[in-house]
Amino acid sequence: MKRHLLNSPQSDESSIHSLLAEMILDEALLNFRKEKIEQEIDRALCEKNKDDFLRLCKELNQLHRQYGYTM
Repeated sequence: MKRHLLNSPQSDESSIHSLLAEMILDEALLNFRKEKIEQEIDRALCEKNKDDFLRLCKELNQLHRQYGYTM
């Protein structure tokens, strides 16, 4: 039976794969949220709903600041 030590190459590789998977998932979730807000902004514009538009723009701006996006 194989024993995996904490500092073994298999453990390092597994940690890297886990980190990479987490980063990909985080990016996918961020992109999904960003697209959803943008769709809601479009809807607010079509409906001429100023309150929703301003709230959603603020939310999108906060998301950009939080994740370092430039506009």
